[in-house]
Amino acid sequence: MHDDSAAGSVERYRESLASERRIYANCADVHDLPEIFHYWSERHLRRKLSPFGFGSANEMFKVFLERQYRRGGNETRHFVSIGSGNCDLEVQIAGQLVAAQCGDFVIDCLDLNPAMLDRGRRAAEAAGLSRHLAFIETDLNSWSAAREYHAAMANQSLHHMVNLEGLFGEVKRSLLPGGRFVISDMIGRNGHVRWPEALAIVHEYWRKLPPSYRVNRRTGAYEELFEDWDCSVEGFEGVRSQDILPLLEGGFHFEAFLPFGNAIDPFVDRTFGPNFRAAAEWDRNFIDQVHVRDELEIATGRIKPTHMLAVATVEPQETPLLFGSSLTPAACIRDPLTVHRTEPPADPYEWRDWPRDVRQELAQTQQRLHLANREIVRLSEEAASLEKELAVRTAWAQGLDRDLDVRAKQVLELEQELESRTRWALRLKRELETAGS
Repeated sequence: MHDDSAAGSVERYRESLASERRIYANCADVHDLPEIFHYWSERHLRRKLSPFGFGSANEMFKVFLERQYRRGGNETRHFVSIGSGNCDLEVQIAGQLVAAQCGDFVIDCLDLNPAMLDRGRRAAEAAGLSRHLAFIETDLNSWSAAREYHAAMANQSLHHMVNLEGLFGEVKRSLLPGGRFVISDMIGRNGHVRWPEALAIVHEYWRKLPPSYRVNRRTGAYEELFEDWDCSVEGFEGVRSQDILPLLEGGFHFEAFLPFGNAIDPFVDRTFGPNFRAAAEWDRNFIDQVHVRDELEIATGRIKPTHMLAVATVEPQETPLLFGSSLTPAACIRDPLTVHRTEPPADPYEWRDWPRDVRQELAQTQQRLHLANREIVRLSEEAASLEKELAVRTAWAQGLDRDLDVRAKQVLELEQELESRTRWALRLKRELETAGS
Protein backbone atom coordinates (compact mmCIF):
# COMPACT_ATOMS: atom_id res chain seq x y z
CA MET A 1 0.00 0.00 0.00
CA HIS A 2 2.82 2.39 0.90
CA ASP A 3 4.66 1.71 -2.34
CA ASP A 4 1.52 2.30 -4.41
CA SER A 5 0.91 5.60 -2.60
CA ALA A 6 4.52 6.70 -3.10
CA ALA A 7 4.39 5.79 -6.78
CA GLY A 8 1.16 7.75 -7.13
CA SER A 9 2.71 10.80 -5.43
CA VAL A 10 5.71 10.66 -7.76
CA GLU A 11 3.44 10.44 -10.78
CA ARG A 12 1.30 13.36 -9.58
CA TYR A 13 4.43 15.41 -9.00
CA ARG A 14 5.67 14.66 -12.53
CA GLU A 15 2.28 15.66 -13.94
CA SER A 16 2.38 18.92 -11.98
CA LEU A 17 5.91 19.62 -13.23
CA ALA A 18 4.80 19.08 -16.82
CA SER A 19 1.76 21.30 -16.26
CA GLU A 20 3.90 24.05 -14.71
CA ARG A 21 6.27 24.01 -17.68
CA ARG A 22 3.37 24.04 -20.13
CA ILE A 23 1.47 26.87 -18.41
CA TYR A 24 4.45 29.25 -18.37
CA ALA A 25 6.29 28.21 -21.54
CA ASN A 26 4.53 30.92 -23.58
CA CYS A 27 3.80 33.35 -20.75
CA ALA A 28 5.80 36.42 -21.70
CA ASP A 29 4.21 38.65 -19.02
CA VAL A 30 3.78 36.78 -15.74
CA HIS A 31 2.85 39.86 -13.71
CA ASP A 32 0.26 41.42 -16.03
CA LEU A 33 -2.33 42.96 -13.71
CA PRO A 34 -5.48 44.98 -14.47
CA GLU A 35 -5.59 48.75 -14.15
CA ILE A 36 -7.73 48.57 -11.02
CA PHE A 37 -4.93 46.70 -9.25
CA HIS A 38 -2.53 49.52 -10.04
CA TYR A 39 -5.11 52.04 -8.79
CA TRP A 40 -5.40 50.14 -5.49
CA SER A 41 -1.64 49.66 -5.22
CA GLU A 42 -0.79 53.30 -5.92
CA ARG A 43 -3.53 54.77 -3.73
CA HIS A 44 -3.32 52.44 -0.74
CA LEU A 45 -0.31 50.14 -0.77
CA ARG A 46 2.34 52.71 -1.77
CA ARG A 47 1.17 54.97 1.06
CA LYS A 48 1.72 52.14 3.54
CA LEU A 49 5.16 51.22 2.21
CA SER A 50 6.75 54.60 1.59
CA PRO A 51 7.74 55.20 5.26
CA PHE A 52 9.98 52.13 4.96
CA GLY A 53 11.97 53.54 2.04
CA PHE A 54 10.15 51.96 -0.90
CA GLY A 55 6.71 52.08 -2.47
CA SER A 56 6.42 48.69 -4.15
CA ALA A 57 7.77 45.15 -4.06
CA ASN A 58 10.11 45.89 -6.98
CA GLU A 59 11.57 48.87 -5.17
CA MET A 60 12.03 46.78 -2.03
CA PHE A 61 14.18 44.26 -3.90
CA LYS A 62 16.34 47.02 -5.35
CA VAL A 63 16.75 48.78 -1.98
CA PHE A 64 17.81 45.70 -0.04
CA LEU A 65 20.07 44.23 -2.73
CA GLU A 66 21.85 47.58 -3.01
CA ARG A 67 22.26 47.64 0.79
CA GLN A 68 23.75 44.15 0.65
CA TYR A 69 26.08 45.22 -2.12
CA ARG A 70 27.38 48.18 -0.12
CA ARG A 71 27.87 46.05 3.01
CA GLY A 72 30.35 43.83 1.17
CA GLY A 73 34.06 44.28 0.68
CA ASN A 74 35.96 44.23 -2.58
CA GLU A 75 34.81 40.79 -3.71
CA THR A 76 32.16 40.15 -6.35
CA ARG A 77 28.69 40.17 -4.76
CA HIS A 78 26.64 37.10 -5.55
CA PHE A 79 22.86 37.16 -5.43
CA VAL A 80 20.39 34.39 -6.23
CA SER A 81 16.81 34.70 -7.48
CA ILE A 82 14.53 31.81 -6.49
CA GLY A 83 12.07 31.14 -9.32
CA SER A 84 13.04 34.04 -11.56
CA GLY A 85 10.65 33.22 -14.40
CA ASN A 86 11.24 35.55 -17.34
CA CYS A 87 13.81 37.47 -15.24
CA ASP A 88 12.15 40.84 -15.87
CA LEU A 89 12.76 42.02 -12.31
CA GLU A 90 16.30 40.64 -12.21
CA VAL A 91 17.26 42.48 -15.40
CA GLN A 92 15.67 45.66 -14.03
CA ILE A 93 17.52 45.40 -10.71
CA ALA A 94 20.81 44.67 -12.48
CA GLY A 95 20.39 47.86 -14.48
CA GLN A 96 19.56 49.85 -11.37
CA LEU A 97 22.58 48.50 -9.48
CA VAL A 98 24.88 49.35 -12.37
CA ALA A 99 23.39 52.85 -12.53
CA ALA A 100 24.04 53.20 -8.77
CA GLN A 101 27.75 52.43 -9.33
CA CYS A 102 27.36 48.91 -7.93
CA GLY A 103 29.03 47.12 -10.81
CA ASP A 104 30.71 44.00 -9.44
CA PHE A 105 27.89 41.51 -8.96
CA VAL A 106 26.18 38.47 -10.50
CA ILE A 107 22.55 37.41 -10.04
CA ASP A 108 21.98 33.67 -10.46
CA CYS A 109 18.50 33.30 -11.97
CA LEU A 110 17.00 29.92 -11.08
CA ASP A 111 13.87 28.55 -12.72
CA LEU A 112 12.27 25.31 -13.82
CA ASN A 113 11.22 26.59 -17.23
CA PRO A 114 13.91 26.83 -19.96
CA ALA A 115 11.66 28.92 -22.21
CA MET A 116 11.34 31.60 -19.52
CA LEU A 117 15.07 31.60 -18.81
CA ASP A 118 15.74 32.00 -22.51
CA ARG A 119 13.52 35.11 -22.56
CA GLY A 120 15.53 36.44 -19.62
CA ARG A 121 18.81 35.71 -21.38
CA ARG A 122 17.68 37.65 -24.46
CA ALA A 123 16.46 40.57 -22.30
CA ALA A 124 19.82 40.72 -20.51
CA GLU A 125 21.66 40.73 -23.83
CA ALA A 126 19.44 43.50 -25.17
CA ALA A 127 20.13 45.60 -22.05
CA GLY A 128 23.87 44.96 -22.15
CA LEU A 129 23.76 43.22 -18.77
CA SER A 130 24.67 39.63 -19.67
CA ARG A 131 27.79 39.56 -17.49
CA HIS A 132 25.68 40.36 -14.43
CA LEU A 133 23.14 37.56 -14.82
CA ALA A 134 23.50 33.77 -14.96
CA PHE A 135 20.59 31.58 -16.04
CA ILE A 136 20.27 28.20 -14.36
CA GLU A 137 17.54 25.66 -15.11
CA THR A 138 16.69 23.68 -11.99
CA ASP A 139 13.81 22.14 -10.06
CA LEU A 140 13.90 24.24 -6.90
CA ASN A 141 12.19 21.49 -4.93
CA SER A 142 15.49 19.61 -5.10
CA TRP A 143 17.93 22.51 -5.54
CA SER A 144 21.32 22.46 -3.87
CA ALA A 145 23.26 25.73 -3.83
CA ALA A 146 26.68 25.52 -5.47
CA ARG A 147 28.01 28.65 -3.75
CA GLU A 148 27.35 31.16 -0.97
CA TYR A 149 25.33 34.34 -1.54
CA HIS A 150 25.19 37.86 -0.15
CA ALA A 151 21.42 37.87 -0.68
CA ALA A 152 18.61 35.68 -2.00
CA MET A 153 15.38 36.99 -3.48
CA ALA A 154 12.03 35.37 -4.24
CA ASN A 155 9.40 37.33 -6.14
CA GLN A 156 6.01 35.57 -6.16
CA SER A 157 7.66 32.16 -6.54
CA LEU A 158 7.54 30.47 -3.14
CA HIS A 159 3.83 29.66 -3.47
CA HIS A 160 4.80 27.38 -6.39
CA MET A 161 7.13 25.25 -4.24
CA VAL A 162 6.29 21.86 -2.79
CA ASN A 163 9.47 21.26 -0.78
CA LEU A 164 9.56 24.53 1.14
CA GLU A 165 11.44 22.95 4.01
CA GLY A 166 14.28 21.82 1.73
CA LEU A 167 14.35 25.11 -0.17
CA PHE A 168 14.43 27.28 2.96
CA GLY A 169 17.12 25.06 4.46
CA GLU A 170 19.24 25.51 1.34
CA VAL A 171 18.74 29.30 1.32
CA LYS A 172 19.70 29.45 4.98
CA ARG A 173 22.80 27.29 4.39
CA SER A 174 23.95 29.33 1.39
CA LEU A 175 23.56 32.84 2.86
CA LEU A 176 26.81 34.46 3.93
CA PRO A 177 26.92 36.01 7.42
CA GLY A 178 24.75 39.12 7.34
CA GLY A 179 22.97 37.85 4.20
CA ARG A 180 19.34 38.71 3.47
CA PHE A 181 16.43 36.72 2.05
CA VAL A 182 14.15 39.29 0.36
CA ILE A 183 10.61 38.05 -0.38
CA SER A 184 7.35 39.15 -1.97
CA ASP A 185 4.72 36.42 -1.93
CA MET A 186 1.24 35.06 -1.20
CA ILE A 187 0.73 33.65 2.29
CA GLY A 188 -3.01 32.91 2.29
CA ARG A 189 -4.74 29.56 2.18
CA ASN A 190 -3.41 26.85 -0.13
CA GLY A 191 -4.60 27.18 -3.73
CA HIS A 192 -5.42 30.86 -2.98
CA VAL A 193 -8.76 29.71 -1.60
CA ARG A 194 -10.38 32.01 1.00
CA TRP A 195 -10.57 30.96 4.61
CA PRO A 196 -14.29 30.93 5.61
CA GLU A 197 -14.16 34.17 7.62
CA ALA A 198 -12.63 36.01 4.64
CA LEU A 199 -14.96 34.36 2.13
CA ALA A 200 -17.93 35.74 4.08
CA ILE A 201 -16.58 39.28 3.51
CA VAL A 202 -15.99 38.61 -0.18
CA HIS A 203 -19.59 37.38 -0.47
CA GLU A 204 -20.83 40.48 1.36
CA TYR A 205 -19.20 42.79 -1.18
CA TRP A 206 -19.94 40.48 -4.10
CA ARG A 207 -23.65 41.13 -3.47
CA LYS A 208 -23.01 44.82 -4.20
CA LEU A 209 -21.60 44.11 -7.68
CA PRO A 210 -23.70 44.60 -10.81
CA PRO A 211 -23.88 41.45 -12.97
CA SER A 212 -21.33 42.64 -15.54
CA TYR A 213 -18.69 42.82 -12.80
CA ARG A 214 -19.21 39.13 -12.00
CA VAL A 215 -17.89 37.76 -15.28
CA ASN A 216 -14.85 35.55 -14.82
CA ARG A 217 -12.40 36.89 -17.40
CA ARG A 218 -10.47 33.62 -17.52
CA THR A 219 -13.39 31.27 -18.13
CA GLY A 220 -15.95 33.69 -19.57
CA ALA A 221 -18.49 32.36 -17.05
CA TYR A 222 -20.93 34.51 -15.09
CA GLU A 223 -20.57 33.85 -11.36
CA GLU A 224 -23.73 34.89 -9.56
CA LEU A 225 -22.00 33.90 -6.34
CA PHE A 226 -18.22 34.11 -6.14
CA GLU A 227 -16.79 30.65 -6.80
CA ASP A 228 -13.81 30.04 -4.54
CA TRP A 229 -11.69 28.04 -6.98
CA ASP A 230 -8.63 26.08 -5.87
CA CYS A 231 -5.77 27.24 -8.10
CA SER A 232 -3.52 24.32 -7.12
CA VAL A 233 -5.53 21.68 -8.99
CA GLU A 234 -3.27 22.16 -12.02
CA GLY A 235 0.45 22.78 -11.68
CA PHE A 236 1.85 24.23 -8.44
CA GLU A 237 -0.07 27.51 -8.14
CA GLY A 238 -0.55 28.22 -4.43
CA VAL A 239 0.23 24.61 -3.60
CA ARG A 240 1.62 25.42 -0.09
CA SER A 241 0.90 29.13 0.35
CA GLN A 242 -0.30 28.78 3.93
CA ASP A 243 2.95 27.07 4.98
CA ILE A 244 5.31 29.82 3.77
CA LEU A 245 4.99 32.17 6.73
CA PRO A 246 5.02 29.51 9.50
CA LEU A 247 8.17 27.93 8.03
CA LEU A 248 9.92 31.30 7.66
CA GLU A 249 8.90 32.34 11.15
CA GLY A 250 10.23 29.09 12.54
CA GLY A 251 13.54 29.08 10.65
CA PHE A 252 14.53 32.73 10.15
CA HIS A 253 14.43 36.10 11.85
CA PHE A 254 12.84 39.17 10.23
CA GLU A 255 14.45 42.50 9.44
CA ALA A 256 11.21 43.63 7.80
CA PHE A 257 7.71 42.15 7.67
CA LEU A 258 4.96 44.00 5.85
CA PRO A 259 1.70 42.01 5.48
CA PHE A 260 -1.38 43.27 3.62
CA GLY A 261 -4.51 42.39 1.71
CA ASN A 262 -7.09 39.60 1.81
CA ALA A 263 -10.71 40.20 0.85
CA ILE A 264 -9.58 42.75 -1.74
CA ASP A 265 -7.81 40.08 -3.79
CA PRO A 266 -10.68 38.80 -6.01
CA PHE A 267 -11.66 42.34 -6.94
CA VAL A 268 -8.23 43.45 -8.19
CA ASP A 269 -6.74 40.24 -9.58
CA ARG A 270 -6.61 39.00 -13.18
CA THR A 271 -9.88 37.09 -12.94
CA PHE A 272 -12.37 39.82 -12.03
CA GLY A 273 -10.18 42.93 -11.83
CA PRO A 274 -10.50 43.69 -15.58
CA ASN A 275 -14.25 44.27 -15.00
CA PHE A 276 -13.42 47.42 -13.03
CA ARG A 277 -12.44 50.74 -14.57
CA ALA A 278 -9.97 52.86 -12.69
CA ALA A 279 -11.43 55.95 -14.36
CA ALA A 280 -14.97 55.25 -13.05
CA GLU A 281 -15.88 56.87 -9.73
CA TRP A 282 -18.19 54.05 -8.59
CA ASP A 283 -15.50 51.46 -9.29
CA ARG A 284 -12.85 53.38 -7.35
CA ASN A 285 -15.21 53.95 -4.43
CA PHE A 286 -16.06 50.26 -4.31
CA ILE A 287 -12.38 49.25 -4.20
CA ASP A 288 -11.72 51.89 -1.53
CA GLN A 289 -14.54 50.48 0.61
CA VAL A 290 -13.27 46.92 0.35
CA HIS A 291 -9.74 48.07 1.18
CA VAL A 292 -10.87 49.94 4.31
CA ARG A 293 -12.84 46.89 5.46
CA ASP A 294 -9.85 44.67 4.73
CA GLU A 295 -7.55 46.87 6.82
CA LEU A 296 -9.99 46.90 9.74
CA GLU A 297 -10.47 43.12 9.75
CA ILE A 298 -6.72 42.45 9.51
CA ALA A 299 -5.89 44.99 12.24
CA THR A 300 -8.35 43.34 14.63
CA GLY A 301 -7.09 39.86 13.77
CA ARG A 302 -10.44 38.58 12.48
CA ILE A 303 -8.82 37.73 9.15
CA LYS A 304 -5.17 37.16 8.28
CA PRO A 305 -3.27 38.87 5.43
CA THR A 306 -2.71 37.01 2.18
CA HIS A 307 0.30 39.03 0.95
CA MET A 308 3.71 39.64 2.44
CA LEU A 309 6.79 41.70 1.77
CA ALA A 310 9.60 40.48 3.99
CA VAL A 311 13.32 40.51 4.56
CA ALA A 312 14.49 37.45 6.50
CA THR A 313 17.86 36.87 8.11
CA VAL A 314 19.70 34.02 9.80
CA GLU A 315 20.81 36.29 12.64
CA PRO A 316 18.34 37.79 15.17
CA GLN A 317 17.21 41.39 14.55
CA GLU A 318 16.59 43.86 17.38
CA THR A 319 14.06 46.20 15.75
CA PRO A 320 12.34 44.68 12.71
CA LEU A 321 10.33 46.94 10.43
CA LEU A 322 6.61 46.25 10.98
CA PHE A 323 3.37 47.80 9.73
CA GLY A 324 2.17 47.85 13.33
CA SER A 325 3.12 46.29 16.64
CA SER A 326 0.29 43.77 16.36
CA LEU A 327 1.14 42.62 12.82
CA THR A 328 4.09 40.41 13.67
CA PRO A 329 4.83 37.31 11.58
CA ALA A 330 3.49 35.03 14.33
CA ALA A 331 0.28 37.08 14.66
CA CYS A 332 -0.38 36.83 10.91
CA ILE A 333 -0.33 33.02 10.80
CA ARG A 334 -3.78 31.49 10.41
CA ASP A 335 -4.16 28.17 12.22
CA PRO A 336 -5.65 25.79 9.60
CA LEU A 337 -7.42 23.85 12.37
CA THR A 338 -9.47 26.88 13.44
CA VAL A 339 -13.08 26.40 12.36
CA HIS A 340 -15.31 29.25 11.19
CA ARG A 341 -18.75 28.30 9.98
CA THR A 342 -20.34 30.68 7.49
CA GLU A 343 -23.30 30.42 5.16
CA PRO A 344 -23.52 31.91 1.66
CA PRO A 345 -25.93 34.84 1.39
CA ALA A 346 -29.57 33.95 0.67
CA ASP A 347 -29.89 36.82 -1.81
CA PRO A 348 -26.89 37.22 -4.15
CA TYR A 349 -27.74 40.84 -5.00
CA GLU A 350 -27.81 44.12 -3.10
CA TRP A 351 -29.23 46.82 -5.33
CA ARG A 352 -29.05 50.08 -3.47
CA ASP A 353 -25.38 50.90 -4.00
CA TRP A 354 -25.22 50.28 -7.73
CA PRO A 355 -24.29 53.12 -10.07
CA ARG A 356 -27.24 54.83 -11.70
CA ASP A 357 -26.47 53.63 -15.21
CA VAL A 358 -26.68 49.96 -14.19
CA ARG A 359 -29.76 49.98 -11.92
CA GLN A 360 -31.74 47.98 -14.50
CA GLU A 361 -28.87 45.68 -15.36
CA LEU A 362 -29.93 42.87 -13.04
CA ALA A 363 -33.48 42.71 -14.38
CA GLN A 364 -32.18 42.69 -17.93
CA THR A 365 -29.62 40.04 -17.09
CA GLN A 366 -32.21 37.88 -15.34
CA GLN A 367 -34.45 38.16 -18.39
CA ARG A 368 -31.56 37.13 -20.63
CA LEU A 369 -30.80 34.22 -18.30
CA HIS A 370 -34.49 33.19 -18.41
CA LEU A 371 -34.48 33.28 -22.21
CA ALA A 372 -31.16 31.47 -22.26
CA ASN A 373 -32.55 28.75 -20.01
CA ARG A 374 -35.56 28.34 -22.30
CA GLU A 375 -33.21 28.12 -25.26
CA ILE A 376 -31.11 25.53 -23.42
CA VAL A 377 -34.25 23.45 -22.78
CA ARG A 378 -35.25 23.75 -26.44
CA LEU A 379 -31.80 22.83 -27.65
CA SER A 380 -31.63 19.93 -25.21
CA GLU A 381 -34.94 18.58 -26.51
CA GLU A 382 -33.77 19.08 -30.06
CA ALA A 383 -30.50 17.34 -29.26
CA ALA A 384 -32.38 14.40 -27.72
CA SER A 385 -34.55 14.16 -30.85
CA LEU A 386 -31.48 14.29 -33.06
CA GLU A 387 -29.86 11.58 -30.97
CA LYS A 388 -32.89 9.34 -31.51
CA GLU A 389 -32.86 10.07 -35.24
CA LEU A 390 -29.13 9.43 -35.33
CA ALA A 391 -29.67 6.09 -33.62
CA VAL A 392 -32.31 5.14 -36.21
CA ARG A 393 -30.12 6.22 -39.11
CA THR A 394 -27.12 4.48 -37.61
CA ALA A 395 -29.10 1.24 -37.37
CA TRP A 396 -30.27 1.71 -40.97
CA ALA A 397 -26.70 2.41 -42.09
CA GLN A 398 -25.43 -0.64 -40.24
CA GLY A 399 -28.14 -2.75 -41.93
CA LEU A 400 -27.21 -1.26 -45.28
CA ASP A 401 -23.57 -2.00 -44.58
CA ARG A 402 -24.40 -5.63 -43.84
CA ASP A 403 -26.51 -5.80 -47.02
CA LEU A 404 -23.65 -4.35 -49.05
CA ASP A 405 -21.33 -6.98 -47.60
CA VAL A 406 -23.74 -9.72 -48.73
CA ARG A 407 -24.07 -8.19 -52.19
CA ALA A 408 -20.31 -7.77 -52.47
CA LYS A 409 -19.88 -11.47 -51.73
CA GLN A 410 -22.50 -12.29 -54.36
CA VAL A 411 -20.75 -10.11 -56.93
CA LEU A 412 -17.45 -11.83 -56.10
CA GLU A 413 -19.05 -15.22 -56.55
CA LEU A 414 -20.54 -14.16 -59.90
CA GLU A 415 -17.15 -12.86 -61.04
CA GLN A 416 -15.54 -16.14 -60.09
CA GLU A 417 -18.32 -18.05 -61.94
CA LEU A 418 -17.88 -15.83 -65.00
CA GLU A 419 -14.13 -16.37 -64.95
CA SER A 420 -14.63 -20.15 -64.71
CA ARG A 421 -17.09 -20.19 -67.61
CA THR A 422 -14.82 -17.97 -69.68
CA ARG A 423 -11.93 -20.43 -69.20
CA TRP A 424 -14.28 -23.31 -70.13
CA ALA A 425 -15.44 -21.48 -73.29
CA LEU A 426 -11.85 -20.77 -74.38
CA ARG A 427 -10.84 -24.36 -73.82
CA LEU A 428 -13.86 -25.58 -75.81
CA LYS A 429 -13.00 -23.19 -78.64
CA ARG A 430 -9.43 -24.55 -78.85
CA GLU A 431 -10.71 -28.10 -78.87
CA LEU A 432 -13.13 -27.34 -81.74
CA GLU A 433 -10.40 -25.61 -83.73
CA THR A 434 -8.12 -28.62 -83.25
CA ALA A 435 -10.84 -31.07 -84.31
CA GLY A 436 -11.61 -29.01 -87.46
CA SER A 437 -8.03 -29.01 -88.56
